[in-house]
Amino acid sequence: MKRAILGFRRDEQGDWVANLDCGHGQHVRHRPPFVNRPWVQREETRNGMLGIELDCPRCDRMEWPDDLVAYRRTGEFDERTLPSGFAKDHATKRGVWARIHVVSKALKYHVGEPIQRSFLVEAPATAVIVPAVPHRVETLGPVRFFVEFWRAQRMP
Repeated sequence: MKRAILGFRRDEQGDWVANLDCGHGQHVRHRPPFVNRPWVQREETRNGMLGIELDCPRCDRMEWPDDLVAYRRTGEFDERTLPSGFAKDHATKRGVWARIHVVSKALKYHVGEPIQRSFLVEAPATAVIVPAVPHRVETLGPVRFFVEFWRAQRMP
């Protein structure tokens, strides 16, 4: 899925990494003839790429980024207290990751486009909520769960 470039840093080998708005980093090397990104070599042309979107395969795989910090947690819900919005497609903001923590029993977790997958999440387990991707939960009977929200430490 597409994610915007927020900035750049160098890795341990000195290669350029784009910091994406999802919290993942993506190498943006210039290694002709196979990888042709001359814009990465100069600060002014790198800065011209800020806001441009790159494909983030790690988001496609629902991989949790490094360096996230928890900043909010819901109360515990059950099949009777499930907020109606949780049962309808909704999404977190860009850069906001979350984890569904199933404490007791199980629920069904549906993830929309572009991931398009469904999971049975059985206690004790968690499920990853990817930023800006529609999702919803479905109760299958008695269940207890809560949601924890995370974001990158270095959001601009």
